[in-house]
Amino acid sequence: MRKLPLLLAAAALALGAGPALAKKQLVIVVKGLDNPFFEAINQGCQKWNSENASSEYECFYTGPASTSDEAGEAQIVQDMLGKADTAAMAISPSNAKLIAQTIKTSGATVPIMTVDADLAQEDAALRKTYLGTDNYLMGKRIGDYMKEALPAGGKVCSIQGNPGADNILRRAQGWRDSLSGQDGLAELKGEGGWTEVAGCPVFTNDDGAKGVQAMTDIMAANPDLVGFGIMGGWPLFGAPQPYRDLFRPIADKIAANEFVIGAADTIGDEVAIAGEGLVTALVGQRPFEMGYLAPGVMIDLIEGKPVDDPVFTGLDECTKDTVDTCIQK
Repeated sequence: MRKLPLLLAAAALALGAGPALAKKQLVIVVKGLDNPFFEAINQGCQKWNSENASSEYECFYTGPASTSDEAGEAQIVQDMLGKADTAAMAISPSNAKLIAQTIKTSGATVPIMTVDADLAQEDAALRKTYLGTDNYLMGKRIGDYMKEALPAGGKVCSIQGNPGADNILRRAQGWRDSLSGQDGLAELKGEGGWTEVAGCPVFTNDDGAKGVQAMTDIMAANPDLVGFGIMGGWPLFGAPQPYRDLFRPIADKIAANEFVIGAADTIGDEVAIAGEGLVTALVGQRPFEMGYLAPGVMIDLIEGKPVDDPVFTGLDECTKDTVDTCIQK
């Protein structure tokens, strides 16, 4: 008879406890899940979760399946801002204007920041801070390496991603400013000895194979081309073998600085490609660090603590001679 009261008491305790409380979500929305750069951000996010298992917050990583799905990213931002457990959000806008409009119409009450890519300057008030690369400096360093290797300049082409991505546009501006020695040029027309050929820039929507094909076509149409400024590493990490196949026949020209290639990022096969002498220089970002730091920044914003704007994560710069030591450990 004594067992029955004990069983009833245990049942009452179980019912009273209810389900475990869900954690508040620190949401990171990236341009697309098909890009290894963003997977590195996810790895940083998950490391933060593993180190903060007892926190009331959880880092939640999401995005559209494809980096070319601008509308899909905007829909995810809208949906996540409508969820009661979203405590803050960090967004990498594929289309800065579209994401700005989405934030405006969402009626969001939680802190919003950007990561990796920022909103346009006129929309900066919609977010609390930007965490990531100094994209203008990144583009400028790509240009610096190209100019150092080939001071006389020549005909070049820039390979870009999404025409609405603010981070890529800032890199391209830094690249042009470096090569020309002037600020704010929308196109190189001989300034500093550098000229952008017809059909450039090429916008690839972050598609590596499309980038390699575009470079193949540009080189065929311009036999006097002397180089490429690649504002994202998509052709190198997204289509590494086609990239190698395209540039291995002119490896001697690259080694002699007769053909120069400055490219963004240091992920996937990129550093190996640099070691093979098939790129003049890489200027890389630190995506893992972005994903690892973003939750802490979001918590500071939630708690009303002062946060710098922007918060830059630094660059890693690699050439054939430095591939063994160029990446931050």
